[in-house]
Parts: sequence; structure tokens; C-alpha cells
Amino acid sequence: MGLNKKSVDDINVKGRRVLVRCDFNVPLKNGVITDETRINAALPTINKLVKDGGKVILCSHLGKVKEGPNEKESLAPVAKKLSEKLGKEVVFVSDYNVTGEAATKAVAAMKEGDVILLQNTRFRGSEETKNGEGFSKELADLADDYVCDAFGSSHRAHASVEGVTKFIKAKGGNNCVGYLMQKEIEFLGNAVENPVRPFVAILGGAKVADKLAVIDNLLNKCDTLIIGGGMAYTFLKAQGYEIGKSLVDNEKIDYCKDMLEKAKKNGKKILLPVDSVTIASFPDPIDAAVETATYDYDKMPADREGCDIGPKSRKLFADAVATAKTVVWNGPMGVFENPTLAAGTLAVAEALAKADATTIIGGGDSAAAVNQMGLGDKMSHISTGGGASLEFLEGKALPGVVAADDK
Repeated sequence: MGLNKKSVDDINVKGRRVLVRCDFNVPLKNGVITDETRINAALPTINKLVKDGGKVILCSHLGKVKEGPNEKESLAPVAKKLSEKLGKEVVFVSDYNVTGEAATKAVAAMKEGDVILLQNTRFRGSEETKNGEGFSKELADLADDYVCDAFGSSHRAHASVEGVTKFIKAKGGNNCVGYLMQKEIEFLGNAVENPVRPFVAILGGAKVADKLAVIDNLLNKCDTLIIGGGMAYTFLKAQGYEIGKSLVDNEKIDYCKDMLEKAKKNGKKILLPVDSVTIASFPDPIDAAVETATYDYDKMPADREGCDIGPKSRKLFADAVATAKTVVWNGPMGVFENPTLAAGTLAVAEALAKADATTIIGGGDSAAAVNQMGLGDKMSHISTGGGASLEFLEGKALPGVVAADDK
């Protein structure tokens, strides 16, 4: 992993226009932000650039913008929340064109320490497309230097993540990472490349297919790989066990056999659930009351569906975590959105909270689960990027990281 990247501590921004790509893809309900985690995560970098006399131009995407630009996916609520948190006005450029005349004028009027926020980058359509060169150049025209602090988007070669860096570089500007990116790279990078051992990796979630490369890469790096969640049932079926109506990826059974064989050959442990909390049919809505019955892994009835790890598995996994010095966790142990089926995920979260180890939560559902359970402050690091964390754990180079200047 190329970890030796130029950061905001390595550049002098006084009087310079600095474009900062943040991850303000926050959840909104009726125009109100329901989780401020990503905004809070961006504050250290923004405050540093303001204090150093930079003219700070923030940009981000929000939502998928499938129906074209619309007020529901505008960044206006983010500008308001940032103004509160920074204790100064953040000028919002509401123009759907993002980099048009309104943005140019707002930037031209900036004084040192001022902050503006551009409209949702995805309103420009060309943000995600291969022909985003024009948009990349327009973004770069607004600034002298560029800072990527959006780890959650760093696995995408988008105009505001990677494309802009070429044009900043061409005019002699700096491309660097912010504090959030730096922290993500250090924690995830060190965990995978240079872990203090024993290193335990925990993977959960629904599908094996989503985590093929991660399983393979982590088996090369870790000492013990714990597999829970829906994906565990494909591994159990690969060993010949009855899994009832549980989630299964029949096309990946041979892959699971190969991974079990690889672990054995390389002296690594793969821990699978030894019992399951099962249900007769899936709750609708997902958090509705549901009756459960727990079975050992070799006694699963054909008409039941496994939806969480049972008490024996919780103890098995917690004991493995207790011996670790580095733990990386990505993906819940069951249908944690339902209180009756959340016990396995909670048990793993509590084991990490108690562990005398560096504990890293790899974004996505596991981050949501840990925060929901009030255990977030007990973890060494909670990643802000679900997909980006996974690709990092796969050993892939992330475009947003690669594009930053080396020190």
C-alpha cells in the first residue's frame, strides 16, 4: 500500500484556494440530517485549512441522484450544519451546475479563512462518467491545491476524486490527503500490511460473492478468519451440512471448499458458526416480532432459515477475539436490524470493545451496528467507507489514494 502520501500538514495554504473533496453523503429525513458522523469526521481538516489562512472550497456528492438534480439531494442542509459546527458562515453555492458562474463569483470574493460549499457534484451527471474531463478541469480551475478527504469515495475514479488531480498537478498545485484519509490509510493499511499478531479478521454480511477477493487476501494476512452472517451458510453447505432455507450462494460452493483447503494448507484457522438462531419465515417489516429456535450446525431442520449466530458461536468467536492483538471486522453476524436477531452482532461488538487489541471496523453495516449499540467509542477506528474499506482489505489500489502526491 502506498502510505507515504503528502498530507495537509505538508503544504502551505495561506492565501491559496484549496478544493477539498469531503464525504458529506449523509442520511436525510425531511431535509434534516439524521447522522452527523461524516460531517464531524471532516472538521479537523477543514479547521486546519481555515486556521492556516486557506480559502476553503468544499465539494461532495450526496445520494445517487437517479432522477436528476433535486432539492431533496441538495447539500443545503450540510452547509447549514457546517456553519454551526465551524462557528462561521459556510457560503453555499446552490447552482445545480456546481462549477458555473455562481461558483466562480463566490470563489473570487473569498478572503483568507473563508469557507464555501459547492452543490452536489452528482448534479453534474459527468461526475461519475468516463467523459468527466470537462467537469474535472472546471473544478481544478476554481482552486490552486486539492485535498482528498473522502475515503468513502476514494475507490471511485470520479471527476471530483481523481480527475481533478491531473489538472491541479498540471498547473503546479499540490494534491494531498486530509486527516481523515490519512487515518484510514494508516489504520487499514497497517492492519493488513503490518499487523501486531495474533491478527483476527471477522467477515459477515449476506453474500460470499461480495467478499471473494477479501476472503482470499485476508487468508494470506491473518491468523484466524471468522466467518458469520449469511455468507457462513455457503461454507457450511460446502462441508456437507444441511442449511435449510438459509442464504446460500450455490455457485460459490467450490470456492468455499478451496478457501477451507487453503486455510488448512497454510496453517490458518477459519472459524464458522457452530449453532444458528433460526426462523420459520422472514419478518415483514424487518424489525417485526419473530419467533426463533436455536440449532447446532449439524442439526438444522430443512424448513428453517438461519438468521443469526447462536450462543455457542458467540462464545467461540468472542474467545478468538480475546486472544487477538489486531482485529478487523466487516459485516454483521445476522439480521441485526431486528432486535431478536441482533444478539450475535452485539456479542461480537462487545468482544471487540473488551479486547486488548487494535480494533478496526470496516465501515458499512458493522459500523452502523457498533454505533447503534453505543460501542463506537470503544473501537480504535471505525472506517467511514464501506465499499472503499472492502477494496482496501482486498489489497486493491484506491484511485483517490493513488492520485495524491507522494511525500
